[in-house]
Amino acid sequence: MEIKEEGTSEEGQHFLSASQANDTDGTQFTSIQKSANEPQLEFTLACKDLVAPVRDRKLNTLVQISVIHPAEQSLTRYSSTEIVEGTRDPLFLTGVIFPSEYPIYEETKIKLTVYDVKDKSHDTRSFLGYASFKVGELLKSKEQLLSLNLRTSDGGKVVGTIEVTVVKMGEIGDGEADHITTDVQGQKCALVYECTAPESVSGKDNLSFLNAVLKNPVCKLYRFPTSDNKWMQIREQMSESILSFHIPKELISLHIKEDLCRNQEIKELGELSPHWDNLRKNVLTHCDQMVNMYQDILTELSKETGSSFKSSSSKGDKTLEFVPVNLHLQRMHVHSPHLKDALYDVITVGAPAAHFQGFKNGGLRKLLHRFEAERRNTGYQFIYYSPENTAKAKEVLSSINQLQPLIATHADLLLNSASQRSPDSLKNSLKMLSEKTELFVHAFKDQLVRSALLALYTARPGGILKKPPSPKSSPEDSHSQDQPPPMRRQDSIPHHSDYDEEEWDRVWANVGKSLNCIIAMVDKLIERDGSSEGSGGDKDGEKDPALADSISSHPREDWYEQLHPLILTLKDCMGEVVSRAKQSMTFVLLQELAYSLPQCLMLTLRRDIVFSQALAGLVCGFIIKLHTSLHDPEFLQQLYTVGLIVQYEGLLSTYSDEIGMLEDMAVGISDLKKVAFKIIEAKSNDVLPVITGRRENYVVEVKLPATMFESLPLQIREGQLVHVYPVLFNVGINEQQTLAERFGDVSLQESINQENFELLKEYYTVFMEKMPPDYISQFQEQNDLKGLLENLHQNVQAKKRKNVEIMWLAATICRKLNGIRFTCCKSAKDRTSMSVTLEQCSILRDEHQLHKDFFIRALDCMRSRPSQGALTESDDPETGCLTDNKPTSRHFYPVALLLVSSHLLVVWLILSLALLLAKYQ
Repeated sequence: MEIKEEGTSEEGQHFLSASQANDTDGTQFTSIQKSANEPQLEFTLACKDLVAPVRDRKLNTLVQISVIHPAEQSLTRYSSTEIVEGTRDPLFLTGVIFPSEYPIYEETKIKLTVYDVKDKSHDTRSFLGYASFKVGELLKSKEQLLSLNLRTSDGGKVVGTIEVTVVKMGEIGDGEADHITTDVQGQKCALVYECTAPESVSGKDNLSFLNAVLKNPVCKLYRFPTSDNKWMQIREQMSESILSFHIPKELISLHIKEDLCRNQEIKELGELSPHWDNLRKNVLTHCDQMVNMYQDILTELSKETGSSFKSSSSKGDKTLEFVPVNLHLQRMHVHSPHLKDALYDVITVGAPAAHFQGFKNGGLRKLLHRFEAERRNTGYQFIYYSPENTAKAKEVLSSINQLQPLIATHADLLLNSASQRSPDSLKNSLKMLSEKTELFVHAFKDQLVRSALLALYTARPGGILKKPPSPKSSPEDSHSQDQPPPMRRQDSIPHHSDYDEEEWDRVWANVGKSLNCIIAMVDKLIERDGSSEGSGGDKDGEKDPALADSISSHPREDWYEQLHPLILTLKDCMGEVVSRAKQSMTFVLLQELAYSLPQCLMLTLRRDIVFSQALAGLVCGFIIKLHTSLHDPEFLQQLYTVGLIVQYEGLLSTYSDEIGMLEDMAVGISDLKKVAFKIIEAKSNDVLPVITGRRENYVVEVKLPATMFESLPLQIREGQLVHVYPVLFNVGINEQQTLAERFGDVSLQESINQENFELLKEYYTVFMEKMPPDYISQFQEQNDLKGLLENLHQNVQAKKRKNVEIMWLAATICRKLNGIRFTCCKSAKDRTSMSVTLEQCSILRDEHQLHKDFFIRALDCMRSRPSQGALTESDDPETGCLTDNKPTSRHFYPVALLLVSSHLLVVWLILSLALLLAKYQ
């Protein structure tokens, strides 16, 4: 199926008008009784004894299908078949599908018009004849088959017959394949009937879950012969996803919240020396401008209510920068006579790239490397922190924001349990408080916090050291040897005294000591209450003397009064640690922002744009994969044990602007490692995913209806995160790649493929180590993954031009590892369509015994241009709109034709050079 560029919104509008007409005039029509998860009607076509207009001429026949709605009595072109050449008895492999949402009734009339196509390149066709029937006649006919005469006009000459046969997916498998099979041209179809789900999951939940993310599906139906001359059925489905806009809006909202919080923290750094204060003011000015820009983009995105995807013509639209290009689900459902039904999903999307920003200076991979090199050589006015240290600072700030309120909540719960004098509740509350406090303390066991505190001290007025601080220097090498006087203020970094590094150690350690006091007090209270079991006692085996005095002097006070002052002490100690750590880590982030404004913020913007496009596709793919694999216990175990492999197939060339696109795409896909999924139970009808976290650590919460959620393993239901492992393999296949390989540089592609092969190999190693032995033994018998990996490694190392074997091997490994497949090119149109259709036919050949003589014919059927009703002749074929008067005028060329020969290339270069010289002369 060709990747479309426009949705079926116009046809959807026609659906609405037809329904309204039915309601307004009060006429009642007979609905077709079908299950909600099946199309209302599917049928195939065949002609017999067609009369050629010219003697001895071989007919090239196609059929155009039109619908006459009973409410309007107007003719609407609906679809067309493929062209069957050289026969008077064509059997069309194109079926016709009327989806469940299409307003078709038994009174609906369908008109079949047969044409003889004389010249496919110019779409010159001549009318042969037509026939029409009502849907009710077909459904009530014997064996649900109609044989109709084709006439040149009402009551005119008979020029042949046409047979209409109702079909159902899965019922055709017997009989000989005597004729060439057909394809069904782009129709809308229901979403759910192709999906497999566990028996415990209700169809209603399936429907609501999928409809929450998919929209405007388009279907095609094929029958292809197998090697033993049986028929197999293939239904293709292509659907848009509303996540194309939902995920960017969620992400931008998160960025705005994060940036506003960061700006406020920078403002609260306290008093700084004039140099640093001027830098801070400059940073805040630019950061506020960026926040305003994000808010404007979010406002514009919220106004988008039309199409649920972004067409390639909008790649350079500033307001749609964060939206992926042409995001679609491409699904193939195969029903074979002797094999189990199978689903094959590929997510097709334009390469994640910042098209509006342009590629004059390269993409993210080059820009980030250049930026980091310049920062490393910065002057005295900045302190250099590595990207790892900057990421660590963000992680510490995130831990603070997450853990501090949790600890406060658990402390209050502990006091509540104490007021109720419930030993069991007190133990549980103490356990949760201890776990969260230990995580809190552990978050600050990093040299970065100590060095950043020292650096911040030097930035205070009067806090100048003899030697500028370095984030890598140890505290012992940096602070003054003189002992400082006792600090009077414990709530801020000292400004005008010699810096005491041990002060931070004392403040940090006080949190642990406060927790130990609480643990000892709880043990004592439970022991005095006569409980036989304690909660663990003092971790260090020591008791605070003040605590012992408190216990002995107040033996009969209630538990709440005994614990309350200790809880207050813990909160005070935490508050002091948080204040110091926040300021120090914010100072680290200030260094990153202060250098090279506004370049740093523009790089952040570009990275956010690319990541947003990549994440929208990933979330869509994860939800679809989860839905179709809910019945597979091994897959669900793999989710929480190993994680999910996500394989991207890139078809970008390493020439001109596409180099920058590839550099953007490589970074955007690599950044997906920061994403984890959490599956939760939906508490309402809203099942759209929610994103939480920050730029270095995102969690996507996927909501499932209750019945589906209950079918998940306990580990996932309890909130265990599912991690993803993205890999990208790129092979340029167009004529620009030919130029790059002969006259340019392909090192970028080679390095990306090599790096990602190592990542894929690491995932395979973890997979083999962590999955259960019984599953691994069975898995190895069915899949020779080790051999496939070795073959892939050899192809990645080989210096072979346009080595598409890399694509095939990577895709095969991904499918065998239960991964998610993506195919990307610049716009997710021509090259993507070619790759997907070639992959689908190869799967049919290798996995489902497609007859070897019909491989090319099947490929041509899948690559033929579908035609769509309600569109006109003015539709631009380059935009991907479906043009009814050109049903098969546009076929995607086989991959081999993209490989331009050396002779043609030389001729092309000479002519191009001659034209350029003539132009400038």
